[in-house]
Amino acid sequence: MAKEKRFDVKTIETSGSGITTVVTDKHSGVQYLLAIVPNMGSGMAVLVDQDGKPMLADTEK
Repeated sequence: MAKEKRFDVKTIETSGSGITTVVTDKHSGVQYLLAIVPNMGSGMAVLVDQDGKPMLADTEK
């Protein structure tokens, strides 16, 4: 039996050699922004709303 993947990864933009991706934790619904620029580095941060609370995706199926 295959284990279900916990994270959903969606590329939202590519520009030049950079890639911007939203990673969603399927268990908690918390969303993260991942930016990757080859030969320069990468960074990941929690997406937050105007009140500073983590942005949540709809986790219901």
